[in-house]
Amino acid sequence: MDSPHLSTDEFFTRLAELFESRRKADHGCVFLTQKRRTSPILSYGTASTTSEQTPTADDIFADLHPASPLPVLIRATNGKPADETDEKIKLSTVVKPEALETFYTRYAEVWKAGMHGLRKRDRSARKKAKAKKRKGGGEGEKKA
Repeated sequence: MDSPHLSTDEFFTRLAELFESRRKADHGCVFLTQKRRTSPILSYGTASTTSEQTPTADDIFADLHPASPLPVLIRATNGKPADETDEKIKLSTVVKPEALETFYTRYAEVWKAGMHGLRKRDRSARKKAKAKKRKGGGEGEKKA
């Protein structure tokens, strides 16, 4: 069964810990996703059941024009762990429309702090293979 969503403060604390653990491990990924909820949240875990949410025959895309702004679901995970000893960490929170601006400001700070100190991907092997392919491909051809 899914655990309830975290509060935004707890989400940011655990997200910073997730970035720190990935940095110390020298490998791994952190996946950040966000999506709009399809129905407003009355309280954590309880969805609204108003007649506005029920699509009619005239308007099959009723969710494209909601009567009020909808909350956003933010998720973070460490992906599929390489070791079987590691566990998959899943974090999620729901942000109300009124709090989105302040949330994204703090989200950007935590995200940038998490990206600081990460190494760029080593692509030298791919560049060497590409150069070798170009060099090797030209030797077998005859010039006219």
